[in-house]
Amino acid sequence: MENTESRAGLIRVASITALLGNTILAVLKISMGFISGSLAVLGDGIDSSVDVLIAVMSLVVAKIIVRPADRDHPWGHGRAETVATALLACILFSAGLQLILNAAVHLVSGAEPAVPSFSALVVTLISIGGKIFLAWTQYLFGKKANSAMLRANAKNMASDVIISAGVLAGLALSFLFKRGIIDSVAALLVGFWVIRSAIGIFTEANAELMDGGSGTASYKAVFDAVRSVNGAGNPHRTRLRRVAGLWDIDIDIEVDPKLTVREAHKIASEVEKAIKTRIEGGVYDIMVHVEPIGDSKRHPNEGYGLREEEIQ
Repeated sequence: MENTESRAGLIRVASITALLGNTILAVLKISMGFISGSLAVLGDGIDSSVDVLIAVMSLVVAKIIVRPADRDHPWGHGRAETVATALLACILFSAGLQLILNAAVHLVSGAEPAVPSFSALVVTLISIGGKIFLAWTQYLFGKKANSAMLRANAKNMASDVIISAGVLAGLALSFLFKRGIIDSVAALLVGFWVIRSAIGIFTEANAELMDGGSGTASYKAVFDAVRSVNGAGNPHRTRLRRVAGLWDIDIDIEVDPKLTVREAHKIASEVEKAIKTRIEGGVYDIMVHVEPIGDSKRHPNEGYGLREEEIQ
């Protein structure tokens, strides 16, 4: 519980930092987007507004995940963070699509937009500096809290730096060639980049929600841990899934059938300890099921879980 509260505290601090920083940047860019007549800067400001919503959502999640397990949620409330990450991706996708549509309307209309004022370039430079700082802080907090949501937000902030850099390049070209249409093209490219980021974040969150995406490295670490314990053998029906950035692990092992229940339980406990020291990312829970040697041969077609030979 203490670890959960510590994670929630880090998420809360990171969210407040992102909330304040993005609120300032969003107000600045949206205001200057209207004043300067830059669609790209306005789109960048809308993206920062989405980041404000994400920060608010993160604060709500920090309160939810700290709740203890209950009758309706015996696994706890950690998956609220994963659901929020998926929702974050949907919000980003919607914002990117709206920006693309707005830019496309300007391009298809055939009308030549006015060249944005120089103030748009200044506010974009400020945005780049602010987003670099926010991306760095979200990454540090995400790494310390082992939070998929904060890491996703850090990627989002890093993408925002690239977005603002693209806006800056578009503005510079607009000033250089005296063509306002370049600003609309930059806005269109920004929209596609936002959608690309959204798809990447959703794919990662969806893998966790579907109990997939574990990769072979984590399974190898678990099997190595089993081999390091005397008396434990033939790890099978092994399943790994993520719960709020931590690993939930189920595994069957075989032991000498002549052992007492206490002796077999001791081996299972040693396997749990060995797994916790080897697997990266932290462990949410481990369930080790003990079977007598040779018992798994009577069930060759197990419907789920992996054997060691299946990941070689």
